[in-house]
Amino acid sequence: MPNPVRTTYTPDQLSAGDFPIVRDVVVIGADQVLSQGAVLGKVTASGEYVLSLAAATDGSEDPVAILDAAIDTTGAAADGLVRLTGQVLGSQLTLGTGHTLVGVKTTLRPLSLFVR
Repeated sequence: MPNPVRTTYTPDQLSAGDFPIVRDVVVIGADQVLSQGAVLGKVTASGEYVLSLAAATDGSEDPVAILDAAIDTTGAAADGLVRLTGQVLGSQLTLGTGHTLVGVKTTLRPLSLFVR
């Protein structure tokens, strides 16, 4: 009798609850290597999403989305998947320089992105 086939299920470690998740495909700015959970801001002039840095002055200083899948845009800007709503684990987020978990949590709450 052959051995049974086993598979392993690895849950999405970013999710933290059952609040409806809304995802969208957006343009991620060039020259970034970002992991799932990166907190993104949107550059006003280009409409591209980049890792949100508190000291930025191009619009991206305000967190507006969370990267839902790792991406490497070293060569050029590329389409990437982001979460616009949902519950996420704060321990899985990548914060840009100058941001704190408490600050990001407060900023994202009105957008229906809840950090636990």
